[in-house]
Amino acid sequence: MQKNHKNLPNFTQAFSQLIALPSISSSQAHWDQSNQSVINLLATWFETLGFTITIQVVPNCINKYNLLAKLGSGNGGLLLAGHSDTVPFDENRWLSDPMNVTDKDDKLFGLGSCDMKGFFAFILQACQQVDLSSLNKPLYILATADEETTMAGARFFANSGMIKPDVAIIGEPTNLVPVVMHKGHMSHKISIKGQAGHSSKPANGINAIEVMYQVISELLKLKEQLAQSYKNDAFDVQAPTLNFGAIHGGDNANRICGHCELDIDMRSLPGMKDEELVSWLSKTLEPIAEKYPGRLTIAELDPSSPSFQQTPDSELVKTAEKFSGHSCCAVNYATEAPFIQQLGCQTIVMGPGSIEQAHQPNEYLAHSEISKTEQLLTQLICHYCL
Repeated sequence: MQKNHKNLPNFTQAFSQLIALPSISSSQAHWDQSNQSVINLLATWFETLGFTITIQVVPNCINKYNLLAKLGSGNGGLLLAGHSDTVPFDENRWLSDPMNVTDKDDKLFGLGSCDMKGFFAFILQACQQVDLSSLNKPLYILATADEETTMAGARFFANSGMIKPDVAIIGEPTNLVPVVMHKGHMSHKISIKGQAGHSSKPANGINAIEVMYQVISELLKLKEQLAQSYKNDAFDVQAPTLNFGAIHGGDNANRICGHCELDIDMRSLPGMKDEELVSWLSKTLEPIAEKYPGRLTIAELDPSSPSFQQTPDSELVKTAEKFSGHSCCAVNYATEAPFIQQLGCQTIVMGPGSIEQAHQPNEYLAHSEISKTEQLLTQLICHYCL
């Protein structure tokens, strides 16, 4: 058994250090931050344990980085993966400083505590419970960038083909339940270019809001068709979904609206291809586009994230169910799993904390998760690498 390295922090110290380093990713430039400080901290820790460190500059991003730490040689092995970024926060709704861990009511409060920088503190402790000199298969640690926005880090890492582990575990908050299936996600902006004019003479203009009303009417029919035609009982929301997320248009009550925009997202079931959903969206709105030539456009807001599915009877799933004591399940949100799966490995999502705390003010990780998670990760490292 390997003793704790004197230069490494204990769990609470590591957890606190991670939370204190800002790494927000956002499509809004004033919120968006580099994750470099988190990556450098992780590099220092795992280098101290003897891991070989590779840091990738993620292309088409501003100061965003991936980290891969590797220990051991040979083929296969275990990949423990997570993202290093967090969502933005509303400081007025937090009861404590989101950038400093508050230990209260048997909970550790802080931004990224469960989603999901805290996961790396668990990995660090688990690695110190194992005789790393006895690995017979490699152990990999991956920290990615920009999961909360474009998933650019995971996309780039998957395409780089640097490694091919036997199995991969992504530590998103699942209450340590193995997740083997989730929906895909895509988002689009539908824009209507009308023709402004004085409201007293409606015939002299084209009201973009009225055209958008027709768009919404057709999309509601598509939404109903999807709900009736596709179903997967593994999900609590069993059908694919179409959500109207934001709408903007017009500037004054006495003007014919000259422009209107609608942001939507669609969440597909496993087995449904992104191209199919985009095609349905286009065909649904085609009659309106033909009725108003050159006035309707559909544009992708963010790169789509495909759905994910791991065979429930795979060795990894059976092992994760045994060690965790939980049966596998499906979830409605999206993760980096489909990109990690492209490495050619069995993949699941399983980590401490609840998704109910993610993206919320006063995000926390319960004390009760700590020993369970450290034990589970230690068992997995021993099972796949020793």
